Amino acid sequence: MSTPGQRTTTRRPISVWGKAIAALAAVGLLLCGCGLEAGGAVPLRVGPGSIQPVPELDGVRIIVGSKDFTEQIILGYLIEFALTAAGAEVRDLTAITGSNSLRDAQLHGQVDVAFDYTGTGWINYLGNENPVPDSVAQFEAVRDQDRAEHGMVWADLAPMNNTYALVTSAPAQQRTGATTLSDYARLVNTDPGTGSTCVGTEFSVRQDGFPGLVRKYGVDTGKVHKQVMQDSLVYPATAGGTCQFGSVAATDGRIPALDLKLLDDDLKFFPKYNAALVMRESFATAHPQVAEVMAPITRLLTNESITELNRKVDVEGQEPADVARDWLVAQGFVTAR
Repeated sequence: MSTPGQRTTTRRPISVWGKAIAALAAVGLLLCGCGLEAGGAVPLRVGPGSIQPVPELDGVRIIVGSKDFTEQIILGYLIEFALTAAGAEVRDLTAITGSNSLRDAQLHGQVDVAFDYTGTGWINYLGNENPVPDSVAQFEAVRDQDRAEHGMVWADLAPMNNTYALVTSAPAQQRTGATTLSDYARLVNTDPGTGSTCVGTEFSVRQDGFPGLVRKYGVDTGKVHKQVMQDSLVYPATAGGTCQFGSVAATDGRIPALDLKLLDDDLKFFPKYNAALVMRESFATAHPQVAEVMAPITRLLTNESITELNRKVDVEGQEPADVARDWLVAQGFVTAR
């Protein structure tokens, strides 16, 4: 993983990568003032379910964005299908490369609504150094500061927390007995050979990644056998024994698929990265029904539910749009057409 809020993924179907490139090009043209209409059509058709047409949203043009990794694309499609069922004229601008690009698109009005992560907002966008340890308190802190300083509204906090984590394989855990990050630190400091660690490229340098983790847990960096690699390679490398430990995104579907074991962050180092709906204040004030439509969906986005949706894409190779629509249909929010 590269960062909660800015991660790459495993290989996805070509159509998804093609759409990602098109979406990025659209943002670039918009930001340079070329006047290109943002986004494309919603990829699949849906009709009303428990989400019924909302008169105030009838025909309202809404541009939905997301970052370019699996979970974010799924979350973007959940918004698109829900608002389509509510009667809005939705445009698809998912798969924008990187947190900062999505943020700029929202600030400049090229994206109206997207899911983002509270830890990303608090640290990356607002420049704070120390995370708030409680999920709700972290959300409230981001919500209040971002609205006051940038006119951005955070709403509909989800239970899912896509934070950083370290994992180990089941066989390695049996050998080492490590179940917490304190156990990991003790292993590295006393027997470096048992603490070989695969880390993603961005995790290896971010202060809310490996540098901060080793400081918090008192790891002797001179004893760490660290291998830096592409984020997607960390999962199979850790599962296959190349490394005893690896850095991951806590809600990645490859964790259960590869029987990787999350280590408990017993000193509470990693920030909370709960997903929440983000909109410009002017848009949220003009269309309060958007948050109302999304609220019951967001409440169901637990770590377990989003991990399973991610797994369907990253492990089974399903399309993110299909996975998002099928879940909404199964929950009764929309109907397939």
